[in-house]
Amino acid sequence: MPEARTATAEPLIRVGELTKRFPGVVALDALTLEIPAGIVGLVGANGAGKSTFIKILLGLLAPTSGSAEVMGHVPWTQGTQLRRFVGYMPEHPALPPDVSATEFVAQAGQLSGLPAKAARERTADVLRHVGLAEERYRPIGGYSTGMRQRVQLAQAIVHDPRLLLLDEPTNGLDPAGRDEMLGLIRRTGTEFGIAIVLASHLLGEIEEVCDHLVAIDAGRLLRAAPMAEFTAETGVLTVEVEEGREAFAAGLATRGLRILEGSGSADRTVRIALDGGAPFDAVRDVAADLGLPLVRVEQGRHSLEDLFRDDAPAGPAAAASAGAGTAGGPT
Repeated sequence: MPEARTATAEPLIRVGELTKRFPGVVALDALTLEIPAGIVGLVGANGAGKSTFIKILLGLLAPTSGSAEVMGHVPWTQGTQLRRFVGYMPEHPALPPDVSATEFVAQAGQLSGLPAKAARERTADVLRHVGLAEERYRPIGGYSTGMRQRVQLAQAIVHDPRLLLLDEPTNGLDPAGRDEMLGLIRRTGTEFGIAIVLASHLLGEIEEVCDHLVAIDAGRLLRAAPMAEFTAETGVLTVEVEEGREAFAAGLATRGLRILEGSGSADRTVRIALDGGAPFDAVRDVAADLGLPLVRVEQGRHSLEDLFRDDAPAGPAAAASAGAGTAGGPT
């Protein structure tokens, strides 16, 4: 496998007002983003434009309008040169059933510019990395779905790319296979310094693996930012009591705490705004004064699902909130 690379702050991908129209459909709508090195999640529902975006970055599609650069290359005019430095794992692979993994991956390495001997040597390394060392000479037609996905990952990294584009890499896998694939992707990015853009409609796997996230919907940008900004703590403290919720909330209010809407006796919780203060002493004292047992005291966190609520911010304002240089990229 390749030696680990030093991360760079320079964005690998820049797109400006990138738009792609098909007859009757706008797949991408004026996307403007910068994608840095690291592991970047590209999340959106099926049909959001993720695959279209990846194909434009590879030079397989030309946009209707707008600009894009991948490591300084314009994909649709310099695609042949660019693909020497980019690995691609498509959503729907078409692997030859009567060819071994060794043959297939070695040929992929040669197509990406490696000499035949170097391609064979690298093939042995990457098949070991993805856990197929013992199965590498068997015809791919006898492989399980998980094994075929590992072949796909191996062919995408055999030529030691600087950037890896993964389109729904856990497609068709059971939970155990999904976890193994995500672990492989994480190790590939962190141990060898390969920048990764992982496109998925599954928020859970994006949160599990990625450092940055770009969320798109119907070809438009919802938001792009480091993952920590999506899952940061909220300004709300939730307290659950076994009984006496109304008296507890009233007691907190008399101490100057702001009780938020959504607190209710049905779920026995009180939601308190954290307006710059620390209400923990008041929570303790009011509970003690009333003799109420506390079940739970928890500061809320944002979730990725919040992005796709009807009232979530969208469009240029959301993009601006991400700031220049944050991870992102629609598909």
